[in-house]
Amino acid sequence: MQQTKRPNIIFYFSDQQRHDTIGCYGQELPVTPRLDQLASEGLRFAWAFSPQPVCGPCRALFQSGKYGTETGCFRNSKMLPHDIKTLANYIEEAGYETAYIGKWHLASEGEMEQKPRIDHSVTAVPPAYRGGYTGFWRVADMLEFTSHGYDGYVFDENNNRIDFKGYRVDCITDLALDFFAVRDKEKPFFMTISHIEPHHQNDHGHYEGPEGSKEKYKDCKLPPDLEALGGDAREEYPDYLGQCEALDRNLGRVIDRLKEEGIYEDTVIIYASDHGSHFRTRNTDGHLNGYDDYKRSAHDSATHVPLIIKGDVFSGGRVEHRIVSTESLPKTILSLAGVDVGGKMVGEDLRKVVTTEDPDRPNEAYGQISESRCGRYIRTAEYMYAVYAPHINGGAEAASDVYADDYLYDMRKDPYQLHNLIGDPAYTPVRLELREKLLQWIQKAEGAAPRIIDAE
Repeated sequence: MQQTKRPNIIFYFSDQQRHDTIGCYGQELPVTPRLDQLASEGLRFAWAFSPQPVCGPCRALFQSGKYGTETGCFRNSKMLPHDIKTLANYIEEAGYETAYIGKWHLASEGEMEQKPRIDHSVTAVPPAYRGGYTGFWRVADMLEFTSHGYDGYVFDENNNRIDFKGYRVDCITDLALDFFAVRDKEKPFFMTISHIEPHHQNDHGHYEGPEGSKEKYKDCKLPPDLEALGGDAREEYPDYLGQCEALDRNLGRVIDRLKEEGIYEDTVIIYASDHGSHFRTRNTDGHLNGYDDYKRSAHDSATHVPLIIKGDVFSGGRVEHRIVSTESLPKTILSLAGVDVGGKMVGEDLRKVVTTEDPDRPNEAYGQISESRCGRYIRTAEYMYAVYAPHINGGAEAASDVYADDYLYDMRKDPYQLHNLIGDPAYTPVRLELREKLLQWIQKAEGAAPRIIDAE
């Protein structure tokens, strides 16, 4: 994995996108031709999972390489601490020029569902709140508050407001493409394009695809979990797919610009999402202690995310079938830049994962659940097992001394997680084995030793 030239790196980042919206993950409609082409050149991770299926906490992990239980960013409305060394700090020290465009979601602090005490949701993010990024900056802390599907505004590195008119994905990409006219061509660059699509528009309570999406995708086939469980997918999914198509089309614009600049082959492109969407089908049980709408769940609908990387060792149209977590992205990005952070960040260097066979590597993903409940989960190839903290509000506490069984699914028999087996005596040995595995993960990730009790 030795590098003779450090690559440019682009992290093209969607919000709330299910893996199965993408053709190479099974979507039958031609929603993502450019992404499918990218996967045919690069490497697709078939089983990538979110370590924290909530917007702010996942973003905090991507910038810090640390779990929310360490940074304090275990829920939304928590700002990224100023006293930690971030992905941006490391990569700028390594000589990279940086560019960040789109949604930040890490500069405001307050209580859940209240006006933040420190509030940059609709104002410019001060330099000290930018997580170490000192370069090109076209950002709104809460992009869904400064814009809708059409029209809005962001701020630049000098705190100037930049208004845009048009479909939001197109406009955010326009701003990203502006970077190529001003970049330092003597340096490699690390660019994050952080779209909010296909997240729902908070104040409207709907997914907002480009005009015509409802008609274009009115006959779309729902994923089996949504077809079985209901929620609001029948109404919202056509626009959701329209948003995903817009993301794909604009990824194509970025790729085309890289080719025009003659740097496509010198650039690693990473495509991922923070979490998926269960379309109001999960967290409807009695263990809900907080609130939820589309995520905040250990179910695959919220945690199984797309992850496609093209460039460096990620090549040849390969598919990696081992389970990985997107918690590994900051460490992997820095590895691509020639920076080895070792144990200073969680996760794995995915460059090593895809080029070596380690028989002792656990084929598992671990995650923390917040806001809907205080919970933890482990995902193996055969099972998904999750626990919750009884009587603890998921927006108030990051962790607990005591957890209880929440749900267990046999993925071989129930791939869409429709039948909770937590109380099935036939699965008691499996449940207890997974309980011990999860406790080991909690000890490793959090330095804690809680108890897990039988379901209440």
